[in-house]
Amino acid sequence: MCLLGGIIFVQNLRKFKGSKRMKYIKEIIFLALLAISSTASAIIIRDDIEDEKYRVPSTTLPALADFPGEGHGVLIFPQWVVTAAHVTCTQHPEEITINGLPRKVKSVFVHSGHKMLPEKLIKEALASGEGSKLQAFLAMSDDIALIKLEVPITDVKPIPLYRGSNEVGRTAQLIGKGATGNGKEGPEPHSPHRTSLRRAFNVISSVDKRWISYRFDSPKTANQLEGMAGNGDSGSPVLIKEKQEWQLAGLVAWVSSERDLRTYHGARYGDNGNNVRVSQYIDWIESTISAEE
Repeated sequence: MCLLGGIIFVQNLRKFKGSKRMKYIKEIIFLALLAISSTASAIIIRDDIEDEKYRVPSTTLPALADFPGEGHGVLIFPQWVVTAAHVTCTQHPEEITINGLPRKVKSVFVHSGHKMLPEKLIKEALASGEGSKLQAFLAMSDDIALIKLEVPITDVKPIPLYRGSNEVGRTAQLIGKGATGNGKEGPEPHSPHRTSLRRAFNVISSVDKRWISYRFDSPKTANQLEGMAGNGDSGSPVLIKEKQEWQLAGLVAWVSSERDLRTYHGARYGDNGNNVRVSQYIDWIESTISAEE
């Protein structure tokens, strides 16, 4: 599906020249950043809490993987990183950084259920500003991929996978270094998608077959360090504590909002963060890895 999506994009790109070509590129990028969170914003913070309280040292999570453009993944076994599928589809990485060191990529395995956004759906959303169909499409995609590294990593402890089913009501830890902003105003429209590493917390409010979700509450009802993922951190970890250790329960994927997409530029209070529900993909992860051993 990643290859097919890339072919469609290139074929359509050839149809346009000059200003029309640039307009098409901007439309695709806009929707990718907006709806898929192809980059779900790094950490969007409360507007009444100092940014310094969200910032953490780069050593906070050594297992966090950085992709060359933007986006993240998580080391789950010495030679394996898990991430959101759309991160690998937009970048085709040959190398990723873990614990400050470059690591060569050997193979990428995208779930067969991953779906690329159709151009028609993108254009309809851009024209109307209404994103319900687009969000419904995203909700039906298996947005997960595995990356096999050339060499097993020995200097970083992998993050264990959460294998339970009681995510609702649990406080999740979000970590990322993409764009930032606050829940009242959202991120700046043209802010960079790589900033400092930040950590925030939120409570898982709902789950379904593919997703665990949380709502970005305003200060009146929010956690002390409430936050939300946004532009630049797709594939970053959603961690919950189990048996006194942080385990990987989700991967940042996309944001759902009732706002007009024509003026939307990032997550704010009232929006929902939708994250790949890792526990539902344990069999796929283990069977994919076993087949390569």
